[in-house]
Amino acid sequence: MATNNFIKTLIISLLCFFSVSSNAQISSGENFHNSSKFSNYVDLTAAAEHSVQAVVHIKTEFKQKNSAYDSYYSGSFWEEFFGIPYGQSKEYPVQAAGSGVIIASDGYIITNNHVVEDAEKITVTLNDKREFSATLVGTDAEADLALIKIEDTHLPYLTFGNSDKVRIGEWVLAVGNPFNLTSTVTAGIVSAKARNLNIMDGGTNIESFIQTDAALNQGNSGGALVNVQGELIGINTAIASGTGYYTGYSFAIPSNIARKVASDLKTYGVVQRAYLGVSIMDITPQKAEEMNLNTLDGVLVNLVDENGAARQSGLEEGDVILAINETKTNSASELREVLMQHSPGETVKVKVLHKGQEYVRNVRLLNRQGNTDIVEQSNATAESVLGGSFSDLSKRELNYYRITGGVKVVNPGDGLLKQSGVKKGFVITVINGRIISDTKDLEKFFQNNRDKYIAIEGVYDNGYYKYTYTIQLP
Repeated sequence: MATNNFIKTLIISLLCFFSVSSNAQISSGENFHNSSKFSNYVDLTAAAEHSVQAVVHIKTEFKQKNSAYDSYYSGSFWEEFFGIPYGQSKEYPVQAAGSGVIIASDGYIITNNHVVEDAEKITVTLNDKREFSATLVGTDAEADLALIKIEDTHLPYLTFGNSDKVRIGEWVLAVGNPFNLTSTVTAGIVSAKARNLNIMDGGTNIESFIQTDAALNQGNSGGALVNVQGELIGINTAIASGTGYYTGYSFAIPSNIARKVASDLKTYGVVQRAYLGVSIMDITPQKAEEMNLNTLDGVLVNLVDENGAARQSGLEEGDVILAINETKTNSASELREVLMQHSPGETVKVKVLHKGQEYVRNVRLLNRQGNTDIVEQSNATAESVLGGSFSDLSKRELNYYRITGGVKVVNPGDGLLKQSGVKKGFVITVINGRIISDTKDLEKFFQNNRDKYIAIEGVYDNGYYKYTYTIQLP
């Protein structure tokens, strides 16, 4: 019960701020206290000096949109007193700050998606105090990573280390800009690997964090987790805290995932994800007994896509995936981490336990569409998805509808809008919780949307009644 209560009160705080290894090993039977290997001094200064030069301070500007639809005071004296008409959304200028890591001498910088998401302006400050305006190369919400670029050359940068080789107990440094305090370095050890915290929305998101006890706070998001050699082994992303401040553990996205995402964003503008075409689950003692398994290793395949890569290679429901390319996969997060490092079209060796016998299957990975074609950036538009046509609202219409932003359905057409009952003149104000102030917001939503269902909120008449339409996308 105590454990459950702790889990319920655990708050995972994204770190965006708003307003060494000693190489010591001990062989079997060696006496810990008498081993001179553990008396070696671990010097972290070289790694720290190298890393701070390549970690940048990122400041962003964007508009925070709040809707008054669900205001507690909506329609009350307070609404009239403060002049907020019912149904109005207001925009507030917001500044945010985080960190980023230079990964190439010509100005490519990796950071967290939540640091730069929806930013209208991105400013990068280097360790030498020079400032640059940055452009957004691409984002990947599923991995919470983004790639930005500044125009300069011969910049100091960090090289990627192999996060698969990171060991529990290994010394690491966290470098970032907490509370706008630039070039801050903290140290700790790797506490765990392949942590799945369920802090990112959506079942396809990649969560396989490196857990450390290096102190991180707000503003560290997007900063570097480095080893004693000064290699980048992770991108700092979140903390476990009941207060929003560091209280013990921090989490970083493994560098092998970050390297793949950064490379794909630079080359294609979108990540090329590989899929096995299976639904998997961790194996508990209860599940092992239920399935008559003689092992707790691996992950259980409980569903196989008829047209997916796994089925084509002979995998079946009830099989246990033990390893991919000799990397053990004892949890769903570990398996996803391994797959994230590959692209559609690559062949991997999957070690499988099938009816008590171990086999190795050669599986040619596919993309989400079930082929190996290069996935391009989405060209989806509101019209191509929903049908119909749309327009921004004039000042006169905004006053008439008693709102400050929205998109008018000029014609519902013959597509999903009409099939869902949306009529001419409907004003869209929110889709899946995202404020839609104009047609630019509307188009941006559909360019980035991966949801199969969308809830469109809006008004008819003069804005007194809110309507919601739920639409299943093809």
